[in-house]
Amino acid sequence: QLVESGGGLVQPGGSLRLRCIGSGFHMDSYCIGWFRQAPGKEREGVSSSKIRGTATEYAESVKGRFTISRDSAKNTAFLQMSSLKHEDAAVYYCAATPFDGRCSLDPSDYTSWGQGTQVTVSS
Repeated sequence: QLVESGGGLVQPGGSLRLRCIGSGFHMDSYCIGWFRQAPGKEREGVSSSKIRGTATEYAESVKGRFTISRDSAKNTAFLQMSSLKHEDAAVYYCAATPFDGRCSLDPSDYTSWGQGTQVTVSS
């Protein structure tokens, strides 16, 4: 099970830190991905983290602004979002899948999903 939190309303240029707590499995053996879906748009990959957080990948649209990380002891993943833009507004989801060689940004590769947390960027 995955449970996200940390979403909310933020002004453009602001920051938010999303949290994803895992239970029933240990994240160290899994790919963890963050995805988002805006109204009327397809779900898109934002960032992924390889087992034990050893390698990360980011969508071009968030590179340099978002950072994915993990706290293995707490079985928790984070997405630090900075310099937020209007176009970052969406429901953000964390997802997990057993690691099999690569952690992608393709939602179809992930088998377990959280319920999502809303991020609104507005002045």
